[in-house]
Amino acid sequence: QVQLVESGGGSVQSGGSLRLSCAASGYTYTSYCMAWFRQSPGKEREGVASIDTDGSTSYADSVKGRFTISQDNAKNTLYLQMNSLKPEDTAVYYCAADRRRRCTWSPNYWGQGTQVTVSS
Repeated sequence: QVQLVESGGGSVQSGGSLRLSCAASGYTYTSYCMAWFRQSPGKEREGVASIDTDGSTSYADSVKGRFTISQDNAKNTLYLQMNSLKPEDTAVYYCAADRRRRCTWSPNYWGQGTQVTVSS
């Protein structure tokens, strides 16, 4: 079965950086597009960044220029490098896999989430 396990969350001051990782298993990693979502208390889950099977990337406007999504196909691992973090980036971050080759922001599988807290 598909498993997605996030790591790398934590607490950081405003302006700091974190790198999230997502270890994927249970399927052929390169056949699914991958994405990061986040959810803050009282808000709906929102898409942050995605990477299609051809390597094309997409970002939410709120993180463009600050976050970078990447992957290591040999390690079946997805990453999210987060720089210049702001308090409004505080959320639980989720890794997600979509059976389609191009992400649609409606993934089929979810990780358990990792907390990111940014203090001012």
